[in-house]
Amino acid sequence: MSGKFPKISLILGGASSGKSAFAEQHVLKSGRKPVYMATCTADDAEMQARIRRHRERRDGRWRELEVPLELANALGWIAADEIVLVDCMTLWLSNLMEAERDIDEALALFLRQMQACAQPIVLVSNELGMGLVPETSLGRRFRDQQGKINQSLAKAADVVTFVAAGLPLTLKGKLP
Repeated sequence: MSGKFPKISLILGGASSGKSAFAEQHVLKSGRKPVYMATCTADDAEMQARIRRHRERRDGRWRELEVPLELANALGWIAADEIVLVDCMTLWLSNLMEAERDIDEALALFLRQMQACAQPIVLVSNELGMGLVPETSLGRRFRDQQGKINQSLAKAADVVTFVAAGLPLTLKGKLP
């Protein structure tokens, strides 16, 4: 951990659970310069509006990076006095699958780079395993891969928090 702030925090939750807003507040408590690593791509009007709402929540203190695929490399762009928020690991997985990348290889590289990064990292990810079983094999593969990613991230994290209805429940470690 860096001081009293955890080196790696994982914030899990369902869609529109409040996890991103919680993660942003968690980052701001660090006292470091915040960096927002966005993994989404603005492919349609609905996603553009969603991105706009997220940006409106943040002020000019945030440095923003769009990193749909190369998260591991992007960790090298973080300055010593910064903290990074990656939002979100679920969209990263979707991007990897769409680009037909090797997910296990990308995850292993990201985990190595994350451990090597000296600055604190806060990760946001969707918990998909609490809903209906997807009808398609692609949907089931996506859900299973996300579960695998979440488990790997939770194992590496110092603090894991589950957010539901905007309320945090700490699953591992202690929030600052």
